[in-house]
Amino acid sequence: MDINQLNNWLKDIKVQNQVNADVEVVNNSPLSMLGKGRQGAVFQVSEDICVKVFGNEEDCEREHYALSLGKDTNLFPKIHAKGPLYIAMDIVRGVDIREYLQSQPLTESLSARLLIMLITFKKIGYERIDHHKRQIYLQPDGSLKVIDVARTVWRDRVYPYPRKLLTSLGEENKAIFLGHVKSMAPDVYEEWLHYIRMEEISHQIYEILLPEKPDKESLKNLSKQLLTTKDEEKYVAQLQGLVHKVFKEEWVKTMLARGKDPDTVMAKIDEYWDSREMEFSRDGVRLGDKGWDKNRKEGKRFVGESRRHDDKDHNRKRFEGEKYHERDRKNRPKNRKRHHS
Repeated sequence: MDINQLNNWLKDIKVQNQVNADVEVVNNSPLSMLGKGRQGAVFQVSEDICVKVFGNEEDCEREHYALSLGKDTNLFPKIHAKGPLYIAMDIVRGVDIREYLQSQPLTESLSARLLIMLITFKKIGYERIDHHKRQIYLQPDGSLKVIDVARTVWRDRVYPYPRKLLTSLGEENKAIFLGHVKSMAPDVYEEWLHYIRMEEISHQIYEILLPEKPDKESLKNLSKQLLTTKDEEKYVAQLQGLVHKVFKEEWVKTMLARGKDPDTVMAKIDEYWDSREMEFSRDGVRLGDKGWDKNRKEGKRFVGESRRHDDKDHNRKRFEGEKYHERDRKNRPKNRKRHHS
């Protein structure tokens, strides 16, 4: 492929993103457009190579990165060239799964290939192990090829199961596919089913919250399904994490107000909690049976506190980083600056 010639052609192609719509394309080049979507438009360069032109550099970088993650697999088209707003790659032929299922049944063999595709997504580092059936192409040899993968990476929020794929299959094929997954990978099936149920509950709760006067009794009964405190071991871990989080946030805010370095303060807090967890693991007792008694005898409540809080001499520290005492309050400047994160 002649890269210089390609760049000259691309100068005559303009692709502009639209809000909630496919891109707008102005094509004054000799290249014919094969199709377009939300992120870009695809043009045929030769019999086997196409070029996807994007509306912005961010989408181009994302797709190139996602394709590069899968370069050692057979799932994605091979990349031939890249520019700020384009990627030249193999043309993906075959029939997409949407069209295929209009006339053919969803067999266990095809379901197995789709499941392996999702496993590959996870293995190569895709944050969203999901894809619409129209972007998955069945090849003559039975293998799969995938296009439009930009949205599989750098996602802040993703569904923890292949929601888009299942939804795009339609109710009948969705049930067939889940049946095949239950047979081939029962643990995966149970996890997907759990998330599907949680999504259904979330929708039901939303319907209750939507009216001006929600049905509190129904909401109460539905919400019981989201409780996690019945698992004592998990509950203790979650509660410990919550206490740790609140303690850390409040301590950091206090130290910032006193002009302390936040990184130093957080390091001290982590050191304190680590010491408590190590003591718990070493002694096999709950926090306080030994270490707390020792600190209590010494008049300490936290790591860094030097003396008992009811000591008549108020020249003491209550927390690591605290320097002032009661007598200093009279001498503190009235307009003291506070530091904010």
